[in-house]
Amino acid sequence: MVRPSALITFTIALSIGCGDSGSGGSDSGGGSAGGSNAGAGGGGGATGGSDSNTVGGSGGDADGGNGVGGFPMAACDSGPLAAPIPGCAPAPYPSSGDINKDCFDRINQLRWECQCLPPLERWTKSETCVDEQAGNDEASGAAHANFGDCGEFGQNSCPGYGSPEAVIGTCLQQMWDEGPGDDFETHGHYINMTNPDYSKVACGFSEDGTWSNQDFQ
Repeated sequence: MVRPSALITFTIALSIGCGDSGSGGSDSGGGSAGGSNAGAGGGGGATGGSDSNTVGGSGGDADGGNGVGGFPMAACDSGPLAAPIPGCAPAPYPSSGDINKDCFDRINQLRWECQCLPPLERWTKSETCVDEQAGNDEASGAAHANFGDCGEFGQNSCPGYGSPEAVIGTCLQQMWDEGPGDDFETHGHYINMTNPDYSKVACGFSEDGTWSNQDFQ
């Protein structure tokens, strides 16, 4: 794969900063291959991936659920929506006991229930790498400090969210709520979550579960 130009590279890796409560912002700044920190940062895409485990339906539950503002499956018969349902915030699925899977399921749940987008594949073979990457980022105190180590083309980061549940229930929803737009600094997390050039995602967590990276390919 040809790496993106320097202009596009700034948009590839995004973090959504927050304090102990899982809300708020952090420093906005520039970056190169590693991306930048931004309370409502932005991101872009490159090209899609290939091999991994294929999933059916919406995340862990093929039947999905409507949640708050979500669509029933029948409403998706016409294919993806041009834009997400305003205010769509379905309740996360019950935990499977595997936080990597729960994070993956939540991304697909938001994609399906809020915009009728097909599920991404779970990039299981990269999850151990992304766990280590998230731990190394946490140790350095810098989001995206190890961007690219796991072969990802795009990355979202949830630094310092207090718990895996806050990452899954709060951070991922905040990222989705950025919605579509041309300004990567404002809409980049959503862009990474919906980029049609990406076919798979691996969620990783630091050992204490308070820092998570979501790597897309």
